[in-house]
Amino acid sequence: MTASRKVLIELVNVSKEYKVGEIRTTALKEVSFRICEGDLVAIMGPSGSGKTTLLNMVGLLDKPTHGKIFFEGRDVSRLSDKELAYLRNSKLGFVFQTFNLVNRLTVFENIEMPLIPKGVPRSIRAEMVKEALL
Repeated sequence: MTASRKVLIELVNVSKEYKVGEIRTTALKEVSFRICEGDLVAIMGPSGSGKTTLLNMVGLLDKPTHGKIFFEGRDVSRLSDKELAYLRNSKLGFVFQTFNLVNRLTVFENIEMPLIPKGVPRSIRAEMVKEALL
């Protein structure tokens, strides 16, 4: 018998449509799945299959046209942008394909940057960055 694992992200019948002028494009259609604590997930598919749109939904960067997204059991599908930003800042981390580094900052400063709005004191930030660089 296996122990129950905490569900971190759950999508229930999530669809995403984009409309440009009169043209409507469906990027995701009724996608449902869950990611539990400890899961390793790979998203694979051909170009244009909705991988980026799906990751934007899972990462709370975009909202579904239809369906619901649950984060740690809470329906976040209709939260405000400010509430979603708080969740992303406090609970999620991203490594983008292009890294999105700030060119005028040092490597140290780029790593330190997300810790500043979280209110991490300077001395602790310095230790955290040094540890991350090891």
